[in-house]
Amino acid sequence: MRDKNWKRQVSKYVITDYFAAAFSWVSFFLFRKIIIAKPLEFSFVNDILYDSAFLKGIVVIPLFWLLLYYVAGEYHNIFRRSRLQELGRTIFIASLGVILIFFVLILDDTIVSYKNYYQSFFYLLGTQFTLTYFPRLLFTARNNHLLQNQIIGFPTLIIGSNKKALKLYEDLQRKPRSVGNQIVGYVTINDSSDSILGEYLPHLGTINDLIDIINERKIEEAIIAIESSERKKIQQILVKTKATNAIIKAIPDLLDIISGSVRMSSLFGVPLIELSHEFMPAWQENVKRVIDVVSSVFALIILSPVYLFLALGVKLTSKGPILYSHYRVGRYSHPFKIYKFRSMFIDAEAKGPALSSQNDPRITKFGKFMRKMRFDELPQFYNVLVGDMSIVGPRPERQYFIDQITARAPHYLMLFKVRPGITSWGQVKFGYAENVDEMVERLKFDIIYLENMSLYVDLKIMIYTVKTVLEASGK
Repeated sequence: MRDKNWKRQVSKYVITDYFAAAFSWVSFFLFRKIIIAKPLEFSFVNDILYDSAFLKGIVVIPLFWLLLYYVAGEYHNIFRRSRLQELGRTIFIASLGVILIFFVLILDDTIVSYKNYYQSFFYLLGTQFTLTYFPRLLFTARNNHLLQNQIIGFPTLIIGSNKKALKLYEDLQRKPRSVGNQIVGYVTINDSSDSILGEYLPHLGTINDLIDIINERKIEEAIIAIESSERKKIQQILVKTKATNAIIKAIPDLLDIISGSVRMSSLFGVPLIELSHEFMPAWQENVKRVIDVVSSVFALIILSPVYLFLALGVKLTSKGPILYSHYRVGRYSHPFKIYKFRSMFIDAEAKGPALSSQNDPRITKFGKFMRKMRFDELPQFYNVLVGDMSIVGPRPERQYFIDQITARAPHYLMLFKVRPGITSWGQVKFGYAENVDEMVERLKFDIIYLENMSLYVDLKIMIYTVKTVLEASGK
């Protein structure tokens, strides 16, 4: 459901939100012109269609609302929203947006009394909320109906295969109203495929295969239902599942219920603890993405003379292509092709993947200059623009080195929860790693970044990166 149905549903939200904002603005403009201004004569053509403020507003205002809804996370997890949640969110966002519009555009209106301000504010809020909320109410009600009747659902994986897993499966099947879990199979804790759950569901593999199973089968929820004797594997399970986009839940023990740590996700569902969490609030993550896109567009345009200079420098100083590309592993363990200005001689890795060192003979003279200034990374603004990377985030690595790192530091997989970046806290504080030992050492800085992710921290890292570039102190 994450792909086709989700895109279709988001399209409905975006289209109805756009027209709701447009009709609200038209209605509000007529209200100000006719009710507030009270002209002796009124002409729709002269007073409305020829009004530049109206024409600009009809273009800009709907786009403003769409951007506000996106930043606020209104198009995220739309299938997991109740009607009451939809009401609360719409009231809050509509109020915030109207306040912004009011202070930016309305305060300089010519008015007879301050009563006109209140009339304008509440009229715009009322029309914007009403036209936005009722289509959403219909969408949410229909989605809930489809979920409860198992017409649509979230592909769900059970982690575990014995008594607790079987009881979980039976409880989910017995519920009169479904919460949307469509169980596609289970994985075992050990290599054995012999289990009591095997009579009801297909065995998809073991916890060693978790990341591949979740990504290949597009699992949206994974529920941990392991026995007490299997708890020693919980850390391994959590590390692997956090490297994916799946929501991770677990069946609660009696101790969890007594301590109040059970977070009920649905009034009609089986009580489960939600273990997955985002490193940033949804609105900050969306603002981060907007900053990434806007900054990348500006960088690709404004730095075009620098790109041309570097391209000529690479071409004139060594044989081979201007750009160098290969696959690295990105968010949710998905591979992507990364682009860099070529800083090494061709066939530098003819004997296999190898990290560069301080006096690496494979690096060209011009390549050393680019690496000092970090200019070889500039083509990655394209990777940021298309969504493979972010400006700030842990540096992506190749699978060859990831296998070596995770053998020594399994928690490295946590980095896959976020987009990799052009620059990172590890890159700023440590620099390029010359071997796997240094990669593991640099990992601690990336983990610290994950646990403290915010727009403020990103800004600090970008400032430090600019300082590194200006001082040519990169290694």
